[in-house]
Amino acid sequence: MTYQYETQGTCSKLIIIDIDGDIVRSVQFIGGCDGNLKGISKLVEGMRLEDIIKRTRGIKCGAKNTSCPDQLSCALQMIIDQQKNLA
Repeated sequence: MTYQYETQGTCSKLIIIDIDGDIVRSVQFIGGCDGNLKGISKLVEGMRLEDIIKRTRGIKCGAKNTSCPDQLSCALQMIIDQQKNLA
């Protein structure tokens, strides 16, 4: 299933996430630091949502209160919450 998440407080504006159960199949960031975000996307492919959240939640970018990895954790938490509501 594919999800879209509008980021807040980052250079990237949108994250498109394709998951299969609790496994991330692909992640695409729209906007932001192209090379870094492509690297993050490749690193999280095949990982469990909860493992990614543990590794990325709370990361800050400079003086900002969030970052693209932190926003990814927010997006994944949203997906988990939606899946629980459907069950």
